[in-house]
Amino acid sequence: MNGWFAEIRYGIAQLAPSRFPYPRFALALLLGLAGGYIFSILKLPLPWMLGAMMFCTVAALTRAPVAAPAVIRPPMSAVIGVMLGSGFSPSVIAQIPQWLPTILGLVVFMVACGLTVVWYFRRIGGFDRTTAFFSGMPGGLVEMITYGEERGGDARVIALVHSARILMIVMTLPFAIQWIEGVSLNRAAGSVSMFDTPLVSEAWLVGCGLAGALLGHLLNLPAKTLLGPMLVSACVHLMGWSDFKPPFEIVNAAQLILGVAIGCRFAGTASRTVMRILALSVGSTVILLFWMTVFAVIVSRLSDFGVVTLALAYSPGGLAEMSLIAVALHAEVAFVAAHHIIRVFLVMISAPLAFRIANRLLGPEQRPARQPAE
Repeated sequence: MNGWFAEIRYGIAQLAPSRFPYPRFALALLLGLAGGYIFSILKLPLPWMLGAMMFCTVAALTRAPVAAPAVIRPPMSAVIGVMLGSGFSPSVIAQIPQWLPTILGLVVFMVACGLTVVWYFRRIGGFDRTTAFFSGMPGGLVEMITYGEERGGDARVIALVHSARILMIVMTLPFAIQWIEGVSLNRAAGSVSMFDTPLVSEAWLVGCGLAGALLGHLLNLPAKTLLGPMLVSACVHLMGWSDFKPPFEIVNAAQLILGVAIGCRFAGTASRTVMRILALSVGSTVILLFWMTVFAVIVSRLSDFGVVTLALAYSPGGLAEMSLIAVALHAEVAFVAAHHIIRVFLVMISAPLAFRIANRLLGPEQRPARQPAE
């Protein structure tokens, strides 16, 4: 407990005007708002995170005076964790036994994606082992950045790889499905507003965030400010104590600030490095879509679900976006959403353990890896 309170006091101290670059952060925030708004108007995926990240990345690469210190990230990560945990409801869990074949297929799919994409980034991209491992995981943009950075990986590379994955998949798969199925994919608003929810929902949000952060600290969890709130929120929903959902305004604000923080990491990074990583991300996305198609076809033969529904469930894209497409196709939204939640949860839980096992089996790196900028 004392250590947790000490961390809080340290975080508050970092907000002092003498330590926190408020003018540079304000500029970054304004750019992030502009990027998020433009992405939202254009109906692009994860607009407030990816839009903010793109605008701040460009600003950082052009050496604009932007900054986003790490102290702003933990509260935003807690909000995202509570949001992910709120997806676990008793009704969804009750259906899981009927989904065992597709969940098993999802697990094998994740293993296939992880092995091939990590190999791709290691051998073709020349990334160091840590950066290649967490860049190659099939899910968890914020989570993999946090895990990788904690273990010495290049957080900027991991952030760009996962951001490119989400952007490419979510911007290509919907159009492919729309063309194949011959339907119009209208974006439906399914989130709750803070103006339409009782104050008790905000109380649950704050309570789960604080309790989860404390739990993460006590258990020494990886990415403790994200995984802890996620576990607490999941327990609250599974026990039926509340069915609250974080208001979309708060979630969007959290995504905005996280996008700004990620984008500002690229300050001082050569544009050649960014272009090379983006080019490598195209190849990794092709690998992911290949495995998605293969497993969707195979599992459709072994279950009662169609190829398109399984493609949406297995797609390593965004939960919200894939769920909206499922609504437009009259597919089983709970099925699609549950598989994405399970995918993110399994990646968050298994990635640190798998990385530790891999390091024990392979031992320390014998040679320096080629740098992504080469």
